[in-house]
Amino acid sequence: MVRDTKFPTRQLLASVGVGAGIGAVISVASSGLAVYFARKIVVPENAPEELDILHIDGFPPNMRIHLPANEETTVRGTYGLYFNQGAGHAVIGDIVEYDPRSRTVSREILSVTRGDIKRAWRGRWTGIVYPEPLAAGVKAEDIEIESDAGRLPAWLLPTDHPEPQDTWAILVHGRASTRAEGLRAAPVLNTLGVPAIAMSYRNDAEVRVESTSRYGLGDTEWIDVDAAIDVALAHGARNVVLFGWSMGGAISLQAASRGRNRRFVKALVLDGPVVDWVNVLDGQARRNMLPTPIAKLTLEMITQPWARPITGLQTPLDLGRLDWVTRAAELDVPVLLIHSDDDEFVPSSPSHALASVRRDLVTMPVYDKARHTKEWNIDPVRWEDDVANFLEAKVLPKT
Repeated sequence: MVRDTKFPTRQLLASVGVGAGIGAVISVASSGLAVYFARKIVVPENAPEELDILHIDGFPPNMRIHLPANEETTVRGTYGLYFNQGAGHAVIGDIVEYDPRSRTVSREILSVTRGDIKRAWRGRWTGIVYPEPLAAGVKAEDIEIESDAGRLPAWLLPTDHPEPQDTWAILVHGRASTRAEGLRAAPVLNTLGVPAIAMSYRNDAEVRVESTSRYGLGDTEWIDVDAAIDVALAHGARNVVLFGWSMGGAISLQAASRGRNRRFVKALVLDGPVVDWVNVLDGQARRNMLPTPIAKLTLEMITQPWARPITGLQTPLDLGRLDWVTRAAELDVPVLLIHSDDDEFVPSSPSHALASVRRDLVTMPVYDKARHTKEWNIDPVRWEDDVANFLEAKVLPKT
């Protein structure tokens, strides 16, 4: 997490017995804070609805929403807004008016996909514009993926292209999100004739066991991707492309390198991916102004066996195995890496490092104003073009 010259974070991962030493010198209060942050990292939780909805004016189809102006609501593009504890959803369009004096912003309401937004007081800003396949304009079938974690709900998205491809896409969402996150890719995949599966995985709100579920940060969830590939193969796929958003990128990289079905993985499309968890946790520690000793202990708690009773992890996380900057030489399939340079949650520097050392396999177009995993939202035409050009050049048969 927070690095200093006396004890670099990566040195911590290789240290032996440092937990006892740290525990002897930090206070009980500091230990409690480290426990809090360690559990925040691995315990699944639903994203809260904390954005005030100030006012709605107009009538369908010409409505506006007035919101506090912040780093998210003042970015151009098209976004989703969940409200009423996720029961409601609206599609929010571009900025109509910004008032710097009152720090408010007015934006178009392009559609209300469900619920009554005029009765909503708070919401959650999201990149999810399509809450279900019908909203994305694609066909879907509800299916279940059978994994060692149980039966995982998913959408099978067949293509209506007259000549379907035998390459399928597996859409893997990020931490604390849902399978709807991957639906932004559904229209371009349908146009290309690529069937897809938008999957859930262990720890998702739809399947989690609240008291025992723990995120593996990709170190466990990849097994469910392997099971999703089984489903694609059973439906006629000959190979697959893994699409991963945020932590879904970490999951996809593990599935492509460790899965029993890895020989069928022909490419990766990663959006705002975590390719180095230590770097991400470093950044989050700094954002939360976490003192260095507490940051070190927090990191150790999720990576060392002694802390299992505290974190609830069955197996400590191997963050070295999740570091694809260090493991860059092991990459063996083409990768489209889409990562905005202003990403506030997952820094883009490890993605650039990976792209730099593996120019033979990694394609990384420049995005710089999209924040975390919202490159599609600021420019869907460009995002879809980047995806289509990559798949046609690297994966799909030439026509």
